[in-house]
Amino acid sequence: MVPPTVGGTGRSVSFPPPGRYTWPEGQDSASGPSGEIAFPLVTTPADGPPPSPEWAPEREVTAATAAALIADRFPGLRGAAVERLATGWDNTVFRVGGEWAFRFPRRRIAVPGVEREIAALPVLAPRLPLPVPVPRYAAGPSAGFPWPFWGGRLIEGREFADVRPPDAERGALAAGIGGFLRALHDPALVREAGEGLPLDPMRRADPALRAERTLPRLDALAALGAWDRDPAVEAFLAAARDRRPPDGEPVIVHGDLHVRHLLLGPDGRAAGIIDWGDVCLADPAVDLSLAYAGFGGDARAAFLAAYGPVSPDQEAAARTLALNLSATLAEYAASTGRDALLAESLAGIARAVARP
Repeated sequence: MVPPTVGGTGRSVSFPPPGRYTWPEGQDSASGPSGEIAFPLVTTPADGPPPSPEWAPEREVTAATAAALIADRFPGLRGAAVERLATGWDNTVFRVGGEWAFRFPRRRIAVPGVEREIAALPVLAPRLPLPVPVPRYAAGPSAGFPWPFWGGRLIEGREFADVRPPDAERGALAAGIGGFLRALHDPALVREAGEGLPLDPMRRADPALRAERTLPRLDALAALGAWDRDPAVEAFLAAARDRRPPDGEPVIVHGDLHVRHLLLGPDGRAAGIIDWGDVCLADPAVDLSLAYAGFGGDARAAFLAAYGPVSPDQEAAARTLALNLSATLAEYAASTGRDALLAESLAGIARAVARP
């Protein structure tokens, strides 16, 4: 079986052995009847300019549409209740039959990430100390929907950004995430599960680039009246524009680890890490950004104690990305009326430059 190419890099993703998923009727693996891959990367140029704002969908999937697609591709789930669970920039997630979560891309740019999730998550999941989604049902493009989609066991929990535990009560949570990232960033895992993953395609570990892209976000927040300009933030970004990326060996990273992708259980501890569409090889700083956006003071110390040493260059890159992600989420929240996410993201901007 020839694996599909992902991300336009010429690197390939090897699908796990057949049998891990339930495939549509007439298809028992990632290969179609003729041996052709059933998950082709969608590379057809979009018609016209991208939608505005940037998080607007190119294709919206309703619960009724999702139910029809799932029933058509997976008859065993026909008649299962389908309800919208969450919507992000790139995907819409539906609860199916009370026990499954199905992810449908909303934008063409999300398709390589969907393919990476299908390929990588079954390999990563048994090696990690916290639950992550594992594809159990996977479907390729069809006449009814032009992109792949997949479903796995639902991970119960609430987004960190919605719960917003008091800063003083985040220590145990922080330590759990630090330990999780220590396992994910183990260099041995690159040899076991890193084949085919792209190398930091978004350049999230590059502080100069991230600083440049953060400034317009902050300008937009200020124009919306959602953020008061902070000299400490602006000074930090000015310095970051002269910094180089860390030069360590790349590890497997989640790639987009922020306060919407961490789920909390009723006890306030981590229940799972979701939305792995940006999984790639990169400097650990990409994921360590959560230590600086989501935690401060003793909680941050607990995070870093559980994780291990972080170099000054990694810290600077992680703080810069923390600012970038927090500003991006804050702009999105302010524009879409998500008050809890806005409050947490604005707090993340302040935490990112706070010492220690």
